[in-house]
Amino acid sequence: MNLPQTQYATTRDGVHIAYQVAGDAEIDLIEAPGTVSHLDLQYRFDNPDELYEWNRMLAFCRYIRFDKRGTGLSDRVTDVASLEERTDDIRAVMDAAGSERAAIMGISEGGSMAMLFAALYPERTRVLIVWGGQATWLRSLDTPWGETREQYQRMVDDLAEHGVTEEYIRGGGAGFGDEVSDDTIQELMRYFQAGASPASIAALERMNMEIDIRDILPSIQVPTLIVNSNHDPISPIEGARYLAERIPNARLFEYESKTHFPTTPEGNALILDEIEEFVTGTRPAPPTDRVLTTILFTDIVDSTKRAAGLGDANWKALLGQHDTVARGRIERFGGRYVNTTGDGLVAMFDGPARAVNCARDLIDAVGSLGLQIRAGVHSGEVELVGDDVRGLAVHIGARVGALAGASEVWVSSTVKDLAVGSGLVLEDAGEHELKGVPDRWHLYRVVA
Repeated sequence: MNLPQTQYATTRDGVHIAYQVAGDAEIDLIEAPGTVSHLDLQYRFDNPDELYEWNRMLAFCRYIRFDKRGTGLSDRVTDVASLEERTDDIRAVMDAAGSERAAIMGISEGGSMAMLFAALYPERTRVLIVWGGQATWLRSLDTPWGETREQYQRMVDDLAEHGVTEEYIRGGGAGFGDEVSDDTIQELMRYFQAGASPASIAALERMNMEIDIRDILPSIQVPTLIVNSNHDPISPIEGARYLAERIPNARLFEYESKTHFPTTPEGNALILDEIEEFVTGTRPAPPTDRVLTTILFTDIVDSTKRAAGLGDANWKALLGQHDTVARGRIERFGGRYVNTTGDGLVAMFDGPARAVNCARDLIDAVGSLGLQIRAGVHSGEVELVGDDVRGLAVHIGARVGALAGASEVWVSSTVKDLAVGSGLVLEDAGEHELKGVPDRWHLYRVVA
């Protein structure tokens, strides 16, 4: 997976704003980042959770991200930019990316930019999403949950002197608290330090301290989704409710987390579902834990007798060799090793012919170890439980395999029907009752 090419938009005052465009969906989504961002470091595609998030976004939108002025790959200006100037970064990127109308999503401090943009340019705003944002970050008579000016100023002064610290990441800067590991904190510190110098981030936070868009909230006339943790240490849920009450056509989605952003894949997936439905009008189909698959069971013939003759240590070593050989063969035929049954194994395949051919190959492969196996193959619906599989189809596969003789592969009638045209030669093995399985089953022996 490669990042899209970085391009540059130019604002009215001549600042170069780095942006990237990914995907080709019909709906554009512009992401206004929080205080600090870095386009090339935001996603790590070797991390399955982050790759999942990236693919989820690209599934429903043309994903347009940018680093605002003073951060990441954009011009490193250190002057305190006004909210109006920052908001122009969104307009410049939309123009450069050829986006006439888009869903505007503001993250944390970027929520202020997004809300102002939606009020100024309703004709260019499809919907507005504010994730972890506030109308103002300071305490006032009607926002008593905010920080005092003195508290905020201490954070700004510390950033100017020391740059990003662990205290900033865990506390009032990024709000990750004690919910993440020390290693993750170190990664986040490197990300923030790459995204902005001490002078830049201090200037950004100094501007954030002055943000107050309470008066413009009633002017936002586009459909709005407010997303916020119910225990956010930076963006109190009271502030999110404040936004939802004052923005017409706004809806609030609260999620469970003690951090500024969710730190679990499940938390992110829940929010992405909500955002996708809001942007497209259609909620994604829930991931199913039931799938159609082909199950392969193998069993070592006379395993008890062989174990007694070899002794525990030698038998354990031989089983280890068996498993190593079996895993390699299963992978070669495009299957997935599920687990061991003690003296056999269970594997899954997305096609019956591959499962049968793998079983025949396994018989020859473990034969070189002095072992004989029998195999059973059945296609049916199974339930995925973590790395394991359950369901009636699993029991059927096991029972079919138990009826096979040494070095034989037996299959169910379902496999026979699905494998038509695959070149497999099957011999009728008659009807059988399978223990614990309803009805009688017509089974077949693989000949070639």
